[in-house]
Amino acid sequence: MLTDRQDSFDEAGRDQRRFSVRVLVSLLILFVLVTTLGVRLFSLQVGAHEHFTTLSENNRLRIEPIPPTRGLIFDRNGVLLAENRPAYQLEVTVEQAGDLDLLLERLSRLVDLSPLEIERFRASIRQRRPFQPVLLKSGLDDESVARIAVARHELPGVEIEARPVRHYPLGADFAHVVGYVGRINEQDLLRLNTRNYAGTSHTGKTGVERYFEDILHGTTGHKQVEVNAQGRVIRELSAVPPVPGKDLVLSIDVELQRAARDALAPHDGAVVAIDPATGEVLALVSKPGFDPNPFVHGISHRDFAALQADPHKPLFNRALSGQYPPGSTLKPIVALAGLEENVTTAERRMFATGYFQIPGHERRYRDWRRGGHGWVDMSRAIAVSSDVYFYDLGFKLGIDRMAPMLGAFGIGSRVGIDATGERPGILPSREWKRSVQNLPWFPGETVITAIGQGYMLTTPLQLADVASTLANRGQRVQPRLLRAIRDGSNGDPVMQPVRHLPPVIAREAHWDVIHDAMVESVHARHGTAWGSIGSNPPAGYRIAGKTGTAQVFSLAPDQEYDQDTLDRSLWDHALFIAYAPAEAPTIAVGVLVEHGGSGGRVAAPVARKVIDFHLASQGLIAAAEGAR
Repeated sequence: MLTDRQDSFDEAGRDQRRFSVRVLVSLLILFVLVTTLGVRLFSLQVGAHEHFTTLSENNRLRIEPIPPTRGLIFDRNGVLLAENRPAYQLEVTVEQAGDLDLLLERLSRLVDLSPLEIERFRASIRQRRPFQPVLLKSGLDDESVARIAVARHELPGVEIEARPVRHYPLGADFAHVVGYVGRINEQDLLRLNTRNYAGTSHTGKTGVERYFEDILHGTTGHKQVEVNAQGRVIRELSAVPPVPGKDLVLSIDVELQRAARDALAPHDGAVVAIDPATGEVLALVSKPGFDPNPFVHGISHRDFAALQADPHKPLFNRALSGQYPPGSTLKPIVALAGLEENVTTAERRMFATGYFQIPGHERRYRDWRRGGHGWVDMSRAIAVSSDVYFYDLGFKLGIDRMAPMLGAFGIGSRVGIDATGERPGILPSREWKRSVQNLPWFPGETVITAIGQGYMLTTPLQLADVASTLANRGQRVQPRLLRAIRDGSNGDPVMQPVRHLPPVIAREAHWDVIHDAMVESVHARHGTAWGSIGSNPPAGYRIAGKTGTAQVFSLAPDQEYDQDTLDRSLWDHALFIAYAPAEAPTIAVGVLVEHGGSGGRVAAPVARKVIDFHLASQGLIAAAEGAR
């Protein structure tokens, strides 16, 4: 009995000890937890106070971008080429719209929504937050705005906003010069500073708009706004205004541009006119052009496909991107090379028959004139454009001495104009053929290179640059479109400097020979441009020029070129380079008329009209003469 009591007493003692241990362990655990919590609270409230205060502010405040106003573009006389017009655009806040498909159906009954606009809208939704407005359609007219306003109660989340939109008042006349802006796409984001383009929807795509994008765009501003828990704006707290883009003043003369366009009619082609003293491009025409304004809002697939399918290729910038054989326009350069290399003299005469043969070869390289030109010296050979004379001279020079002189004039390389799309052309040489075709150079290729055929390709811009260099007697000036930059804040234009390129080195007496021959080509009765210019000479000044005809396809050795039997698309291209007044040039011109046939009959009159108009506008000749 005593033993049982003792066992019960011992059991009660063990239970009490276990309980005490459990209480102590629980208190210890509680102490550790409380201590940990206290340390954490101290860390959060004291140690990380500044960090979490910042996070809290960011939940309450938001930075929103303010896009800048794009700079304007003017011609040299202040005519507006690119402006910003206020335009209405339709925006939708998806969070407030409810049934989006139903909303789009209702809007489609009020305004014309194309499948492309709806597709772009749905793509933009995925890139924006639900409470941010998304552009659905831009360029709304007053009637559409009125219809939406009347039905506003049925259109939740829909707003009409007035935004500045790019507009080109002169349309197709300057599309290839100014270019156009379009909506920013994924490719654009790879080259743009996305921080500076926050809030901006458009960027330059082609031409001056693309080349000077950094200057035209400006700097994005921002505003600090207070938002609620759903992210909606309650009030604006502060703002840093954007810096507008700077205005550009181009060297282009609107009236001269139009005169060059009209002079080309009814042909397709290109005209480039340059001031030889400064390199300023006075006119840059590629015909036909296109209206750039639809590209701003987003041209439809159908309209864009129609432009691409047009056989006249209105989207193709012939002046900068078109590459054509220069033909006989480069004969003065080959002649200069012959003089500088002491291969010939200006006085040396030869009897130019109707064809030329390389010694030991049977192939005949025919002259454009079937019977040849008889006895010619260098000046007359340039004036009458004797192919046989230059076949012979080119063969004696060799490609290794001819190519460097052509390269010195910029053939085969970009002139570096401040616009997009310029192509370099091709300057054939022994090294070029080996690197491109892995083949040796043949003597016959030298012969046809001497008359601007074969592999050689140039752009109309390069031809105008050649004319400018000839006018300057070797001094090369880089052609440019930008005349001045004007800061919108003060309006003061900053004129752009003249940029000189490495000159073409030649003796003065040799420049005299080339100059006199080019004048003879226009003003002597036997000159190739006499029939269109010299027979009705301009009053008070003379033109130095050189005609050219570029073959579209190669003729067999026994095949005759008969233009009357050919389709128009197979006619030769007509070319002409010139500068005037011959003794003190103020304008140099390069003309290309696609499938025009004869440089003398078709391209030279185009240049004459451009030169007359320019000199009349400068007061150097009577206005009546310029309009004749």
